Amino acid sequence: MSTAQSPRYAVGTQVRLSPRPMTRERMRWYVDIQETVQVDDGRIHVQPPTIHDDDAYAHKQGLPGIISDGMITTNWIHGLLVDMFGPAAAGTGWLRTKYIRPIYEDQIVIAAAKVIGVLDNERRETVYTLEVWCEDDQGQMLTVGDACVHQAQP
Repeated sequence: MSTAQSPRYAVGTQVRLSPRPMTRERMRWYVDIQETVQVDDGRIHVQPPTIHDDDAYAHKQGLPGIISDGMITTNWIHGLLVDMFGPAAAGTGWLRTKYIRPIYEDQIVIAAAKVIGVLDNERRETVYTLEVWCEDDQGQMLTVGDACVHQAQP
């Protein structure tokens, strides 16, 4: 949906991404990316075992298996906002999320947003406020939050 001019969304509009599984590979990327980016030497740097990538370590911490890093669902929600509003979603406003339930390997996750407010301001922007969340394929909330995006008017 990213276009030069994004559509105007009405209060109550709900947008959802297609369901996707939380794979072991996705979980692993988030574990290793921080150290890899920090070192920045062109190689992948593997972190010590965590609850996000090591079953034995997760079991020692009382979990039934590895769980995803919360930033994965935050990034999926942010991607949905960029799909809806284009680059404005990455350059203005804010996004807050709270992780309310662990997400396990191969669990299905759906990112969603609902427009709860639309306001045209004096700077010729349309300001959207949104409820945002990720849920599983049974409708159980996993990540919840809110967002605000300022979009320039034509």
